[in-house]
Formats: sequence, structure tokens, C-alpha cells
Amino acid sequence: MTMKNEVLELETKIINHDAYGTSYKWSPKDFELGSALGQGKFGHVHVAREKKTGFLVAIKTLFKSQIVKSRCERQVMREIEIQSHLKHPNILRLLTWFHDERRIYLVVEFAAGGELYKHLTNSPKGRFPEAKAARYIYQVADAVEYCHQHHVIHRDIKPENILVAFSGDLKLADFGWSVHAPSERRKTMCGTLDYLPPEMIKREVYDVSVDHWCIGVLLYEFLVGKPPFESEGQDKTYQRILTLDMSYPDHVPEGAKDLISKLLRHSSKERLSLDAVKKHPWVQQFHNPEQ
Repeated sequence: MTMKNEVLELETKIINHDAYGTSYKWSPKDFELGSALGQGKFGHVHVAREKKTGFLVAIKTLFKSQIVKSRCERQVMREIEIQSHLKHPNILRLLTWFHDERRIYLVVEFAAGGELYKHLTNSPKGRFPEAKAARYIYQVADAVEYCHQHHVIHRDIKPENILVAFSGDLKLADFGWSVHAPSERRKTMCGTLDYLPPEMIKREVYDVSVDHWCIGVLLYEFLVGKPPFESEGQDKTYQRILTLDMSYPDHVPEGAKDLISKLLRHSSKERLSLDAVKKHPWVQQFHNPEQ
């Protein structure tokens, strides 16, 4: 059975409760906890084995007291609501969730490869080869395009928020800053400094195209090993973003430069569509649907 089919089988058993009955209520006792995978703002993440099916998952444990203390109740519930409805091969699947008096437990697909950021920093010269960068940017663009089709803006796309599955495919994760925006017009400033688009810095109303900008920054970081506007201090970074003050090392291919330049546009309306990103000649020369 392929990894994809195993995940689909687990979705049936866990989400639809076929293995337990429709009225089954999940608890930590249903899972055998394994090693820690990471530490988050409100708790921790462990690999776990679902006892009845033996299937490996990741469990994100959030402490309610920390969520309340940070006044992030709405943000956490929004993240759960959004991610539970997203079903795409390049988006980390939230399989189910439950809670007790002190904690909230999110049962998510297990991405055995861990954070993409670690793969990037461990790559030769701290950057990805051209073919890998192109393949990865196709998968990210496809996942984000799916989010936009469902009126979801991610707002925090970066290597630390992308995981790598056992198959080597990417999984867009961490929807903590995401928002469901049917009107597609927002004003909240959020995300990560080096990835902020100009309209957020200027506190202007923005739409889904903030994610297009982030994909341009992401591709640059894939190929160079650091974001294009990285500077010492917030103000200098802001200034470089607002003036598009960036340069390319000699090794960056012309096709990739062309794609990045069409995403890093001050005018959100001029940014390349995500469908066009996937169809860009530089991406297509490396894209193999069978990989």
C-alpha cells in the first residue's frame, strides 16, 4: 500500500470513526506517545502510534492556560477550523482533534522528514540545487493555490512552516496566522519579518497576493540560502523591501530570476498568478508529475 493510500485509510478510520463507531470520543489513551518532534508556543509535538491501527501520526499538544494567557483562543480555534477542512497532497492533514480539562490535542499527518528549513541549512552551501528548488516551488504554489480557491490566506509561508514527508514531498503546515477571508481583503499585519510584503509594512489593505510575494521570497531563499531583504534590524529590512533592494548571486539561473521578479512586485495586481508559477518555463523543465 502506498503512503498516500495509507493516509487515506487512516482518514477513514479516524475522521469517520469506522474503526470505533460514530459516537467514539478520542482521548490520549488511544495513542502511544513517542519521541518529541518539536516545541511550540503553546505546547509540544510528539510522534505517536494510534493503538488500534498502528498508524504513525504526530500529536500537537496545546496547553489551554497558555493559550488563554496569550489571548489567542480565537487564533487557535481558527487554525483548527481552517486546517481541518483542507485536503491537499501538499498540505499537512489535520486528522482529528480533541481536548480535556487542561489541553487541546491536534492529531496530524506525520511528516517523517521534519522541517524543510533543516533540509535547506543542511544542503551543500546551504541552498537547494536548481531542480529541487523548482520541484519544491511547484508543490508550494499548488498547495497555496488550493488554499486561495477555498478563500484561505496562509500569511506565513517560510521554510520553517513547511514539512517534508517520507516520500520527499512537501507539506504546507502551521496555519496559525492563516485566515478564512471570503472578501479576500485584510489589514492585519502578521507573518515573518523577512517575508513581509510591502502592503503589510505600509499597513494597507491586502488580499491573497501577499502569499504570492512570500513564494517569491521562498524561492530566492531556496536558491541562495537566505531571504533577499535580510538586514540587521527591522527598519533596514523594511527599507529594503519597500525599495526592492535586492541582488542575485551569480549562480542563480536566469529562469529563476525571471520567476522571482514576477512575484516580487510592489503592485499586488502585477504579481504572477500561482497557476502561471506552476507553468513557468523554468519550473516546467524540472517538473515531473511522477516524482
